[in-house]
Amino acid sequence: MQTATLTRRALLARLAAASVCASFAPAQAASSPSGLIDVHHHFIPPFWFEEVKEHISRQGGGRIVPNWLGWSEQRALERMDETGVATAIVSISAPGVWFGDVAQGRRLSRETSLYAAQMQQRHPKRFGFFAALPLPDIEGTLREIEYAFDQLHADGVVLMTSYGDRWLGDPSFDPVMQELERRAAVVYVHPGSPVCCSQLMSYVPPFLTEFTQDTNRTITSLMFSGQLARSRAIRFIFSHAGGTIPMLAGRIAQLSTSVPQLAAAVPDGVEAELRRLHYEVANSANRPAMAALLSLVPATQVMFGSDFPLVPIEATQAKLPSVGLSSSDLAAISRGTATRLFPRFAA
Repeated sequence: MQTATLTRRALLARLAAASVCASFAPAQAASSPSGLIDVHHHFIPPFWFEEVKEHISRQGGGRIVPNWLGWSEQRALERMDETGVATAIVSISAPGVWFGDVAQGRRLSRETSLYAAQMQQRHPKRFGFFAALPLPDIEGTLREIEYAFDQLHADGVVLMTSYGDRWLGDPSFDPVMQELERRAAVVYVHPGSPVCCSQLMSYVPPFLTEFTQDTNRTITSLMFSGQLARSRAIRFIFSHAGGTIPMLAGRIAQLSTSVPQLAAAVPDGVEAELRRLHYEVANSANRPAMAALLSLVPATQVMFGSDFPLVPIEATQAKLPSVGLSSSDLAAISRGTATRLFPRFAA
């Protein structure tokens, strides 16, 4: 792939000269017959991978699984065609772009978003993107939100479930949430492993246990900080069928009523807040997970996701029709819900 051989300096110059966001090329017809829209689809810029691979290894229990290796834009398109994915909205996976260095976080956010914008420029109906943000750097994050939406016309932003030991409902993140609320932004939330819990079991890698638990942590932090009640316009998308939330929702709803300040933070009730959120189903195309999720929310709040290339697309795509969904629910999950959030992909 040509882009893989570009230096970062050449890439930035090329993007600037081409005015990436001012006018994209005419839409291409998607070649996949089923028209899936994949909202959990990763891109792995070579410069990003080289810079953060030690962090990738750490969250993998001391190793980098082979699926991290060999990504390319062309390979992504080939796998999309083979599995019926019309459009992938790409995002940087965990560990993200923040590693405690402000300058590095701002640079990686900008460069990865520019890289994704160039992919979208070349294939405007095949790729969208969620821009990376250097949270917990508030000033840098606000600047990047402005650039991502006003200059790059991103489809949304991606946030990690936690930063250090702070989850998305943390009051220090209020200025960022206020700006995302003002813009009625789509916010895709990708799980990670927090500092507190990344080395609990030396024989079990954090991505296996902590990612799903951290989705639970960040959703409860958003609810009980009152952030969800204050952020009615933000369209949140949570990964992997909501992690552990569908199974624990009833317990959380019941027990939180005994603590007045928790109950006050969710004036419409826990389950009403959870029903407003959106969920994608990467790694979750099995009957127990789908039954739990769809007992909590309708299929019109659920979208297809694959977690490619870290997980094969067909791990979800091939199994989804066999989990007992109605044709209308399958249509909503495959495409319908996503086109409501991203209407430019509806045609």
